[in-house]
Amino acid sequence: MESESLTRALRQEILFARRRVYEVGQATPLELIELDDLSIFVKREDLSPIHAYKWRGAYNRMAQLTADELKAGVVTASAGNHAQGVALAAKKLSTHATIFMPLATPRMKKFAVKQHGGEHVEIRLTGDTYDVASQAAHTYAKEQNLTYIHAYDDLAVIAGQGTLADEIVMSGKGPFDIAFLQVGGGGMAAATATWLKINSPDIHIVGVEGVEQASMAAAIKAGHPVALDKVDIFCDGTAVRQVGKLTHEICAEMIDEWMTVSNDEVSAAIQFLWENLRCIPEPSGAMGVAAILKRRQSLAGKRVLCVLCGANMDFEQLASIARRSAVGASRRRFLQVQIKETAGAMYGLLEALPDTVNIVDFQYGKTDAAAATPVIGFDVSTMQFEVLKNSLCDADFLFTEVTSEPDVAFRLIHYESKLLLTPYFITLEFHERPGALADFLRAVSPHANLCYFNYVYSGERVGRALLGFEFDSTEQHNQFTQVLDSAKDAYRSYERVTDATLTRILG
Repeated sequence: MESESLTRALRQEILFARRRVYEVGQATPLELIELDDLSIFVKREDLSPIHAYKWRGAYNRMAQLTADELKAGVVTASAGNHAQGVALAAKKLSTHATIFMPLATPRMKKFAVKQHGGEHVEIRLTGDTYDVASQAAHTYAKEQNLTYIHAYDDLAVIAGQGTLADEIVMSGKGPFDIAFLQVGGGGMAAATATWLKINSPDIHIVGVEGVEQASMAAAIKAGHPVALDKVDIFCDGTAVRQVGKLTHEICAEMIDEWMTVSNDEVSAAIQFLWENLRCIPEPSGAMGVAAILKRRQSLAGKRVLCVLCGANMDFEQLASIARRSAVGASRRRFLQVQIKETAGAMYGLLEALPDTVNIVDFQYGKTDAAAATPVIGFDVSTMQFEVLKNSLCDADFLFTEVTSEPDVAFRLIHYESKLLLTPYFITLEFHERPGALADFLRAVSPHANLCYFNYVYSGERVGRALLGFEFDSTEQHNQFTQVLDSAKDAYRSYERVTDATLTRILG
C-alpha cells in the first residue's frame, strides 16, 4: 500500500474505532505540568482499564471478528500490556484467547492478564524473549486455524491506538508545538502522529526510543524493517527487535525527528512524574517525559505533548529505578579518592569536602598498608559537583569519577583477593526466570572455577550479575572468552570489566 493511501485508510479507521473502543473503556485525562518555562501536557493512559493504552487497539481489532472467528478463539504474543488488552476484549466478546508470553514476563502483568480475562484466557509461558514467544504463537495460530491478534502491525490495532490522539484533539487544550512519542513496534506513535497532524499540520513530532531499542530508527535508515542484534529490556514495553511493515511506513512519513533516551534518564523521568502527578509509570511509559527533560533547555516557552502510555510494573523494580533516577538526573555522583592509610586521613578527607554536599554512599575496605581508595557517593547538583571537585583539587586529593562503573553499582562483596588465581571478571545479563543462572553456570562451570558472585533481584525482566572466575592455568584463562561465546544461548550478553575496574575489584 502506498504511503498516502495507507495514512488515508488509517484516518478512516480511527473514525470507525471511535464507535467501538468505548464499549470497554473511557477517555483518559490530559493533565498539565506547568514549569517556570515550559508547559507539559501528559496523556494519562495509566488511568485506563488496563493501566496502559493497548486495550484500544486490541478491542478495536477483535470487535471486527466474525461470529465464527470469535467462536474459534484468538492467539497473540505479548510481554504484557497488549496481552491485557486482548484478555479484556476476550472477556467482553465472550471468546477465548491463548496468549504466549516470555518466561521473564513481570509477575504483575501475568496476574493482570488473568484478572482481566479470567476463564477466557490461557497463558503459555514460552522462551526467554518476545521473539521466541511470538514465533510459537504464530505457529500455534496456524496449526489451530485461529486468528492472530498482532500487537502493532495491523491497521485495525493501529487505528484503535489512534483514539487516544482523538481524545487529545477533542480536549480543546491544543494546539501543541511539539510532541514526544515513545516507539516500540510503532503502533501508538504511527496513529497518534497521523491524527495530530491532521488537526495541527505544524506540530513537530519526535519519535523516542531507548538507547539499545532503536529498531524504528534503524528501519528508517535502512528503508525497511530490520532486526536488531540485541535489545535492552529495561523499558520492556518498547523492547521490540523489529518494527512492523505498516508502522514503519507510517512513521517514516509522519515523524519528523528521532532521538534516544537512556535507562537512567527514563528513571529520572519516573521520579519527575511521581513528584509532579503522583503517578508511577512503567519505564516505557515515561520515555516521552525523559526526552522532554533531556531537551528542556531548547523547549523554553513551548507547549509540549507526551503520552504516559502505561503503568504496569513489578513493585520490586522500584528500588532499581530509584537508584537509577539519581544518576539519570545527574544528582548521584561517585568518586574514588586516594588518601594515605594513616590515622586521621579519612577525617581529613571529610573535612576537605564542602558543607553543601551530602554523602549518600560510602564504600571502603582496607586493601593496602600505605594507601586507601574509598568510593564515596554524593547527592549533588551539577554546580555543587563542580565545587566539590575544586575543593578536592585545592586540598591536593587525587580522585576519579566512577559513577557508571559496575563494581560501584554492584557494591563489592568482601573477599580475599590474594586467593584468586588468574581472575576473569565479567558483568552478565540474563533473562530473569527460574533456572537462568543455573543454565549459565552449567555451560561454563567445567571450564572455570567461580570465585565471585554478586547478584540481587531487581524486579526487571533482565537480571544483572558481577561474576569472577579463576583458572588453573594462564592458557585456560586466555581461552575463557571462547567458552563464553560458545555458551551464548545461556545468557543475554556479557562484558568483560575494564582494567581500571579490575584493579579496584582486586584492591
